[in-house]
Amino acid sequence: MSYKAEYIWIDGTEPTAKLRSKTKIIADGVEPPEWGFDGSSTNQAEGHASDCVLKPVASYPDPIRGGDHKLVLCEVYNVADDTPHVSNTRALLRPLAEKYAGQEPIFGIEQEYTFFKGSRPLGFPENGFPAPQGGYYCGVGADEIYGRDIVEAHLENCLKAGLGISGINAEVMPGQWEFQVGPLSPLEVSDQLWVARWLLYRTAEDFGVSATLDPKPAKGDWNGAGAHTNFSTKAMREGYDAIITACDALGKEGKPLEHVRNYGTGVEDRLTGAHETAPWDEYSYGVSNRGASVRIPWQVERDKKGYIEDRRPNANCDPYVVTRLLVDTCCEELAKAGLV
Repeated sequence: MSYKAEYIWIDGTEPTAKLRSKTKIIADGVEPPEWGFDGSSTNQAEGHASDCVLKPVASYPDPIRGGDHKLVLCEVYNVADDTPHVSNTRALLRPLAEKYAGQEPIFGIEQEYTFFKGSRPLGFPENGFPAPQGGYYCGVGADEIYGRDIVEAHLENCLKAGLGISGINAEVMPGQWEFQVGPLSPLEVSDQLWVARWLLYRTAEDFGVSATLDPKPAKGDWNGAGAHTNFSTKAMREGYDAIITACDALGKEGKPLEHVRNYGTGVEDRLTGAHETAPWDEYSYGVSNRGASVRIPWQVERDKKGYIEDRRPNANCDPYVVTRLLVDTCCEELAKAGLV
């Protein structure tokens, strides 16, 4: 007897990496072993030395195939010296997550995305545009909601895979939706977000629809798509001083640009100061302010403890990079302030 293991990895496509996967048949009772692939076809190697290594780091029940079949998330390594490939951003997060594990950082990421049918967002007429945004957010009814059957199928697949999905909702633009992953540790939330993205693409495939993480899928007076990242440490969950320290740390000299430039391609198109965003080149934070770079939820200010929401990451961000930057910037400053 055997089972099917779908090996999933992140490729080397620039400026935004893509997900890749292929299937290995493995004998029952055997853990997924290391495997290889043609890196010259994934922008990760040259043809004269094309092999790359897949090292499994997490596995989940496969909700598409069912049974004992698995989804296997992998890191990419170089053959020559068994070092992480340059595209392997997970390898950069690991030591930071270990260094600051004592602060117990956790994340919840709100992944926005947009369905497309052909060249237009789902729900957009072939000629012209739908009614202006306003009624679509968390809406109901066939005149305002498009793709709910796909969304429900994706949610069910994520739950069957054992992912930490905490909710879904329709977003501001027709055909635009969101799912939330977390609260989880830095590595767990990033791993599970990548797998949830894979399941999104794979689920939509069965409906003849594509899903995109384009941060500005429709030009003009339409909201973009982000990956708002909620973050806290043990100290932040216990006191307000740590909340303010974290917010101030993100605004220190050089930090705003360091973060924004690594929060996803096309961030300038989305962070314009309009459509519930702050300008990409200005840093701000505020209570209940969705026009700020970082929002302190109203209940956090009331309770004097909780978490912050970094509203700058794009839908197409790499969660390994986003969580690494937030842990590095905030946890370092909290440690200096003795708020651990």
